[in-house]
Amino acid sequence: MAVSLRSWVANEGGKHLVLMLWLGANTWLFLNTFLLFSTGQQYHYLYKMLGVGVCISRASASVLNLNCSLVLLTMCRSVLTFIRGTHVVSSRKTRRLLDKSKTFHVACGIAVCLFSVVHVSAHMVNVVNFSSRYSDDFPALNLARYRGEDPKWIILTTIPGVTGVLLVLILLLMLISSSYCVRMSNYEIFWYTHNLFIIFYIILMMHMVGGVLKYQTNIEAHPPGCLRPNQSSTEQYVDDLEQLEDDDSRCKADAHFEPHYPQTWLWVSGPLCLYCVERLYRCIRSSAPVTIVTVIRHPCDVIELRMLKKDFKARPGQYIVLNCPSVSSFENHPFTLTKCPTVNKETFGIHLRVVGDWTERFTQQLLPQSRMDLEILPMVQQRTYPKLYIDGPFGSPSEEVFNYDVSLCVAGGIGVTPFACVLHALLDGWRGFRLQRLYFVWVCRELQSFYWFAELLCALHQKLWEENRPDYFNLKLYVSQVDNIQSISEERFRPLSSRMLVGRPRWKHLLDEIGKSNRHKRVGVFCCGPKGISRTLHRLCNSARSRGTTFEFNKESFS
Repeated sequence: MAVSLRSWVANEGGKHLVLMLWLGANTWLFLNTFLLFSTGQQYHYLYKMLGVGVCISRASASVLNLNCSLVLLTMCRSVLTFIRGTHVVSSRKTRRLLDKSKTFHVACGIAVCLFSVVHVSAHMVNVVNFSSRYSDDFPALNLARYRGEDPKWIILTTIPGVTGVLLVLILLLMLISSSYCVRMSNYEIFWYTHNLFIIFYIILMMHMVGGVLKYQTNIEAHPPGCLRPNQSSTEQYVDDLEQLEDDDSRCKADAHFEPHYPQTWLWVSGPLCLYCVERLYRCIRSSAPVTIVTVIRHPCDVIELRMLKKDFKARPGQYIVLNCPSVSSFENHPFTLTKCPTVNKETFGIHLRVVGDWTERFTQQLLPQSRMDLEILPMVQQRTYPKLYIDGPFGSPSEEVFNYDVSLCVAGGIGVTPFACVLHALLDGWRGFRLQRLYFVWVCRELQSFYWFAELLCALHQKLWEENRPDYFNLKLYVSQVDNIQSISEERFRPLSSRMLVGRPRWKHLLDEIGKSNRHKRVGVFCCGPKGISRTLHRLCNSARSRGTTFEFNKESFS
């Protein structure tokens, strides 16, 4: 499939530019630090003792400092949401880059892991050299207490050594628990181990304490390699001393060394303080529990929560983070808003699918056990609900739906939730947006899933029909499971039956039709669903279009 340069630049250009700048910054830091320790006069004797190992260890440390700071900045959700919602960021391209914060966070995390391996390996060589190349001429440079000291003992009796071991263990736990299989099988493990980052940064700030690496402070009085009094010709620097013939090349004083100035806190303290301030703000903001107004059980193990909170404001496409102390005090889970508060109605809602331990326990808290097996769909439960706290709202790519002339929203199963809020906004009569036409494609495995938002879809269809704007909203529903297929028989849902298709969408044909109807326009494509759908759409959005239509791909991803 041919790739369109215009489409590729629209979808990939910005993030690849950021990627190149990031790689360039890492490369420059690594090379600059490497050359400093290999050629710098203040590190001459340290380099003679440790060799290239000290250069690699310090160069990788510089890269680690950069990425340990960036990995924090990408998780400042409230800051990113604020920047995204202000007029400071007026460019849609810039806002789309902010939506890639999670991807950038992962990239920085991988860089931290890779360069940690390099850093640890280089320091293992350094420890061996500290032991085997013990310097009698410059005792201040030595980390070992005597020549031939066991390297393992050096590691376990120094602050950098002990803290380094702890950092490696924590990083290993976070790396393993961040893998896709662990997150999918047990999200709680990922959540708890990832919060070890607090301990990680505390230990990281202590890692440089101890002054293992030292530099020379009196280069003018003691030029590196100068002839020292009473130095025998058999010593380590005999090759250098043979070239020294005049008195000016003799040392005027003994070499003095001081511990290398710690730089980690200079890199990390700013982002860490910003993150802590943001967390404090979020803690204060989420301290008051919400009022659960209604809990509705929908088909296919989906629960709808309608809530109320004073002064809560949100925009369509945003998401919130839920915390239920009676289920777990420390676990927080993101859910997209399916309804935003308005001037006339302050309630807001979410839909969650009962999958996993947390959602199962949370559902048991919301719905009485004795009523769980009823088949009335949907049904409303009235009871005393557990305390529930929310944090947010936070920005997401779906906010951009209204900022295109034409938008295509593709949902797979419960992935419909970001777009449900968009549909509610259209139904509630939101004004002041750019959107002129909305294509909505919803793919579900089971027919019953469409009942989650059947009333909303029918109400919006009726509203637009009455306003004589039937072409504004183009709806297609697909049932992928063809076994025992049925139709939506209720009279009130008749508009959905005529738009119901069996099988999977022909995505290329669909995009060609949209391109034909919207020549030379930029169409925003928004996807929330299985990876197979998103990968196909992403590839098609980058492909060449004969009619000049550019499809800008946006994928929903929680940070």
